[in-house]
Amino acid sequence: MDLLQRFKKVRVFMFDIDGVLTNGDILVLESGEMARVMNTKDGYALQLAVKHGYKIIIISGSAPSATQLRLNRLGIEEVHFQVKDKKVFVAALMEKRNMNAEEVLFMGDDLPDLPVFDLVSVSCCPADAVGDVQRAAQFVSIFPGGRGCVREVIEKVLRANDQWGVEPLIAST
Repeated sequence: MDLLQRFKKVRVFMFDIDGVLTNGDILVLESGEMARVMNTKDGYALQLAVKHGYKIIIISGSAPSATQLRLNRLGIEEVHFQVKDKKVFVAALMEKRNMNAEEVLFMGDDLPDLPVFDLVSVSCCPADAVGDVQRAAQFVSIFPGGRGCVREVIEKVLRANDQWGVEPLIAST
């Protein structure tokens, strides 16, 4: 099956946070609080996918942060932090929810994300992912992490299904 056909079958998007939804930089403030930067273009695509009934699942090895509030405001309810073994976590999640690998896209940028590529139909990474991840990914975005790579893969899936740029009146259930 070619990549376009794989994009067309996607119904579930799974994304890492640091290096995918953010550029991977962490700003450490004087108070000790840490801040991340997220892209509004990625945010638009995420909320549009949610409105069209796609499932968005965020999986991160990092500790809970304010990024969860941002994601919740975009309509993303499923955010998992402090996941130590992403492959074991994703495999269990897919089995529990009866998810078919053909309907799952995963985007990661670093070595802890790499084992998940074996579980999904569409494995993706940002342009600035580490070399091992870029070599293993089926799709490498032209955009770096936190700078539009999430929008690019969501747009490809929605375009393949004639849903890009179309605001649904009521979100699918």
